[in-house]
Amino acid sequence: MRGTGGLQKILYLIMLVLGAYILYKSGCILLDSAVAQRALDAGEVQRNMEDAAMRTYAPGYTAAVEGQGMPNWLAEWMRQVVPVYSYLAEGQAGENAGAAQEDANAGQAGQRLEPQTEKVSANAGQGVGQRPGAQTESWIERPDTEQTKAAVKDGTDEIGESGRVNKAGKATESGEADEEGRITEANKTSESDKAAESDQTTESDLPVSSRAVVSEQLLTQLSDFGYLLSHYYTVDEGTMADAQLLDANVLLQTDMGLVKDPSVPQILIYHTHSQEAFADSREGETQDTIVGMGEMLAEELRNTYGYQVIHDTGVYDLVDGVIDRSAAYDYARGAVEQILQEHPTIEVIIDLHRDGVEGEKFVTEIDGKPTSMIMFFNGISRDSADQPLSWLQNPYTQDNLAFSLQLQLAAEELYPGFTRNIYLKAERFNLHLRPRSLLVEAGTQLNTVEEEQNAMRPLAALLDHVLSGS
Repeated sequence: MRGTGGLQKILYLIMLVLGAYILYKSGCILLDSAVAQRALDAGEVQRNMEDAAMRTYAPGYTAAVEGQGMPNWLAEWMRQVVPVYSYLAEGQAGENAGAAQEDANAGQAGQRLEPQTEKVSANAGQGVGQRPGAQTESWIERPDTEQTKAAVKDGTDEIGESGRVNKAGKATESGEADEEGRITEANKTSESDKAAESDQTTESDLPVSSRAVVSEQLLTQLSDFGYLLSHYYTVDEGTMADAQLLDANVLLQTDMGLVKDPSVPQILIYHTHSQEAFADSREGETQDTIVGMGEMLAEELRNTYGYQVIHDTGVYDLVDGVIDRSAAYDYARGAVEQILQEHPTIEVIIDLHRDGVEGEKFVTEIDGKPTSMIMFFNGISRDSADQPLSWLQNPYTQDNLAFSLQLQLAAEELYPGFTRNIYLKAERFNLHLRPRSLLVEAGTQLNTVEEEQNAMRPLAALLDHVLSGS
């Protein structure tokens, strides 16, 4: 009978453990629900409860997993006997290791640029700082499936063209640093760098298109990374731009001109976000949307400058009647690649957008007409630790940057006040398809159709200036 009593106690203990396990799993299912996650601040409370339970009921195993002195055999034994605590302790150890790695990355990033929060001017977007209203739109690309699998396997799934785990740099199409970031001691010119400045680019070294708008004095100023960054760029907080990437001497010496051949298509205009409209756009009128602006730009390039232009009016951001701007870059990429295969003579690709900035309208005056301001945008495939995004490679990043900077400088000379700062962001945005790939933001949702239309003529003139060198 005494043996029977002992067996009953063992059975009761097993039942108690099983009951606790069932309660735990039930709690996990409840806490994993969307409603509970929102109520518990995106799961923070759940993780804290798991951590507390682990440390209370399995302190020995916690110490073993975290390497605080307990022998490894204890950890191995507990893995087999108590899988619940194995899950909890290993998860906590992984979080600790991840936090340590993030701290190390933050330390590296701090050696280059530190974030600023100065707001961009509503008029010209001059100076460094955060893009106003950057959080109002989602500008995210998705990586190719196989690339994504490889990234996850390597533990690098923090960011993708469909979004990223690290939300520090919201995936807006315009960017923020280290927000442009302040320049630290590591970026200041060393004595050896100063000595090398005597061998810097001269005006005569520049291609014709740059030579017409860049004086010797301006060229000297642009050779200063701090000046270049603060006067011409806005950098997304989810990425980083250094002096090697933004070397004005290199960017301005890159010849972006092409030999015009009206007999074949050389320019492609398309719209990843075709549904973008303006303050007074008429419902159902395509000509009042960004697609209508693209047709005006195409006509100006054809009729005034003699280029053969393909204007793709495909819809990539509307799926089953629902706007999906996150997936739009995937759909657009496939279509553009097909067009390039059919027309290999295309050398210039323009993705024309309308920006979305809460409460902001960007307008200037050109030839006495109210004109929407434009912004050139570059996806540079680099993260906030200044590391390349291996699953979003772009062999033409430097060419893309050269194209936008030369256009920016031409605008400064020919149409002062027409452009906002060039925006740099981590992802790629399909700018890897050709060296002369350009993403342009024309105005915002608060600009009028007339203001947008008035912007297409000077934009076409700038494109021809850089492409033809005239």
